[in-house]
Amino acid sequence: MKARATQLMEFIRRSDQFAVPIYQRTYSWTAAECQQLWDDILRTGRDNISSHFLGSIVYIEKGQYQISGHSPMLVIDGQQRLATVMLIIEALARALGNEEPLDGFTTKELRDDYLLNPTKKNERRYKLLLSQTDKRTLMDLVDQKVSSNDFSLRLQGNFEFFQKEIEKLDGDFLPLCVGLLKLMIVDIALSRGDDNPQLIFESMNSTGLGLSQADLIRNYILMDLEPEEQNSLYNSYWRAMEKAFGQEAYAKEFDSFMRYYLAVKNRELPNIGNVYREFKIFAQAYTAKHSIESLLEDIFAFAGYYCAIALGNESDANLSRAFEDLHDLKANVSYPLLLEFYRDYSNNLIDDKELLKLVRLVECYVFRRAVCDIPTNSMNKTFASFAKNINEEQYVESAEANFLLLESYRRLPSDEEFYNSFVTRNVYNFQRCAYLLRKLENFKRKELISINEYTIEHIMPQNENLSSEWRLALGPDWQLIHSKYLHTLGNLTLTGYNSEYSDKSFIEKRDMEGGFSLSPLSLNSDVGNADDWNEISIKDRADRLAKIAWDVWSYPSLEQEKVNNYRINVPMKKAEYSVNDHPLIDKGGEFYDIFTANSSELTVFLQRLRRWEELYDIFTAIRTVIINLDPCVTEEFRQYYVAYSSEQIFSSVEARSFGLRVYLYMPISELHDPKGMTEQVPESFNFGRAEAMLTLSDLDEIPYVMGLVRQAFRHQMENED
Repeated sequence: MKARATQLMEFIRRSDQFAVPIYQRTYSWTAAECQQLWDDILRTGRDNISSHFLGSIVYIEKGQYQISGHSPMLVIDGQQRLATVMLIIEALARALGNEEPLDGFTTKELRDDYLLNPTKKNERRYKLLLSQTDKRTLMDLVDQKVSSNDFSLRLQGNFEFFQKEIEKLDGDFLPLCVGLLKLMIVDIALSRGDDNPQLIFESMNSTGLGLSQADLIRNYILMDLEPEEQNSLYNSYWRAMEKAFGQEAYAKEFDSFMRYYLAVKNRELPNIGNVYREFKIFAQAYTAKHSIESLLEDIFAFAGYYCAIALGNESDANLSRAFEDLHDLKANVSYPLLLEFYRDYSNNLIDDKELLKLVRLVECYVFRRAVCDIPTNSMNKTFASFAKNINEEQYVESAEANFLLLESYRRLPSDEEFYNSFVTRNVYNFQRCAYLLRKLENFKRKELISINEYTIEHIMPQNENLSSEWRLALGPDWQLIHSKYLHTLGNLTLTGYNSEYSDKSFIEKRDMEGGFSLSPLSLNSDVGNADDWNEISIKDRADRLAKIAWDVWSYPSLEQEKVNNYRINVPMKKAEYSVNDHPLIDKGGEFYDIFTANSSELTVFLQRLRRWEELYDIFTAIRTVIINLDPCVTEEFRQYYVAYSSEQIFSSVEARSFGLRVYLYMPISELHDPKGMTEQVPESFNFGRAEAMLTLSDLDEIPYVMGLVRQAFRHQMENED
């Protein structure tokens, strides 16, 4: 590898041709990056600045040397900067006309020196060859042709951005020309035989506007292959996936798809920032037994499933509607399981009706939990690992049974729990309020209503200063009723007359033109027929809608005997440590046999017996409260401390002679600790993810300390990976 600093314009002028390999990402700079580059160029051109460093351009040549010869240089880093500067040059060339603001900056010279190889033919004529759609678009721009229908939105959009910025210069092109000449890069030439382009590529894209996880994955798969195989596999699989996703969706969704794909393969959802690392581990194991093409075939198949589920590519109307409902519900966390369902549907293990039932079951699970305000972080693991318990012989039944077997924080809420939350919760400020009302409105409708034309209406107005008519209708406790029921389901509906209704009395809202009595919406049928609107009316309507909700998001009707057939009895793991390994919290005679100690140990024990008994009482009290936080909480004695976990450890207790040291696994900055009991865990303590700690030395402190422990527990339950 050789590297040297050089002027970008001179670098381009001396170069014959750059080519972006097919495995590289498409052009992806947004207006924000273009604006920053434009501002930097003009600032450099106007101010007394000697140069502006733009970054590096890394390319592969056959040998380890700088630019020479006629073979195209394969750009592996810097194509975004290179392509963007060429857009500026083309826009400037068009604007100059017959002017020459600076020596060498005429329309002809800009084209011949920096955009084209005028003596060459066909593709050799162009200084920069991008890949796929980008390639044709840039060639059309340089040739001043109208782009084809299948053009790069980013290239075309950014070119038009630079045209507008150049127009703003009002003919003063000199700062732009000077700024372009002052752009500096590091020219890095690699030799395929001597350097490892992939490692260099990864290290150089670890900061700044780096590559997406999907870009890194594509490069990892294709970079080391021979060009012919690269082209074949890219066109057959990767390019086909890019087309299926579309330009915008590919940029926004493909990283997420690869994350869900890995969740299917590994039964665990990787952190979004670790997708590439996890993929490399998976791919190395996979390609040890299968070919690269087999891996791409598998990714391609799952990409098709994802496009059907998440991007609206499903052809079956009923399935498409179900997937749209999940999208509106924001149930992306369920995609790993849906991908497995769809794979089995594609492989004819289940039919379309069974798949539809399964999708609706997932929708029911996600929505009921949301209504009941059950923390969401467990769903990552639930959906990533759920399919391993599916019985292919009884596919739907086993799925229903396994949802019903989920317990505690993973549970599917029963009809009773769902009903109680449904009628009492603040629905108006519920993130899924519009989805909820749409589903209720369209239940059993053949002609579905789009609620985009409607807004959410409070039947009893939001205004705290209710009119005398409303106060009379609600009765002497009108303030309490208003506060309690205002945002609940019984008082909410949809209307196109929100502004007209305003704070009018119920009778006016009911009987006016466009009033509830004339509404075509089924949600308003009982409202339009009501004689008045008060606490009883609101509760009755909430009851009616909640019972409809039982059918909309229906609980599986599977006999308990069948459910029990799918119960898996996991053998208890033998504990490596116990309370016996923690003598400071082990009470003599119950957990700790003091008579096994020698005389010197016994003397020390007796001297500290009173303090040990106090510690034992404190530990017994706090462990009881922690364990009873939730049925999901488990206690594990480890070598030096006792850990309390749900999905992960949220608190741990270490016995010390001066008291119990309680560790909390959440940022100390997010803790509400008015007494200031907590402090930052020193790095030298080596307590994993624990960030806050405190000392508990008195029974009277337990209620306050448990308030802090509850915060740590809630933090874990509410924060997804």
